[in-house]
Amino acid sequence: MPPRLSIEAIRNSLAATQMPGNPADVDFSDLGRRLPAHYVEKIAAGLRPAGVLVPIVERRAGLTVLLTERSTDLKLHAGQVSFPGGGMEPHDADIVATALRETHEEVGIEPGLVDVAGFLRPRPTVTGYAVTPVVGLVLSGFELRIDPLEVDSAFEVPLDFLMDADNETHYQRDFDGVTYDVTSFYYDGYDIWGATAGIIASLRKILKAKIIQ
Repeated sequence: MPPRLSIEAIRNSLAATQMPGNPADVDFSDLGRRLPAHYVEKIAAGLRPAGVLVPIVERRAGLTVLLTERSTDLKLHAGQVSFPGGGMEPHDADIVATALRETHEEVGIEPGLVDVAGFLRPRPTVTGYAVTPVVGLVLSGFELRIDPLEVDSAFEVPLDFLMDADNETHYQRDFDGVTYDVTSFYYDGYDIWGATAGIIASLRKILKAKIIQ
């Protein structure tokens, strides 16, 4: 059985990662394998930088990952499970500022409670965003203040559950007339899929290479 992940081990495994100089510079290789070339070109033509926080929380029972269920009233990704985050605004100093600002707006976590441990590579979404995942270690004891206009609920998933590839499933979805393969995790009635599941899988790959051996 692999060793239980620790905050220190996660920090060490991500120490060499860097914030992208250009948050719109994404790798389309994964999306290109799943979508027609003309559709990938359409997405690439109008990418908007976005940042999400991957909030890892240390609990007595082990590390957890905080996720949100988006409001069903939103125009994009309504009702889906996601990391807190959103599009980069002109006043954001960088993509970290974007992720922390959006997290504070959506679930009330103060930026000062987040220790940024590292970054994953920016990834495109089918809705035209270039998403940079910012991995943050969140001090326990925070109080959630959910913005109901953006978030219906927030919940935590054990990191060990997400790091176990046996908990991952694959199926197909349709979007804008295109059928593509998606990765999904089912936990406590929540379907964690799409870009969110892809971010989790990318984080798992890094941690397995550095820690879980």
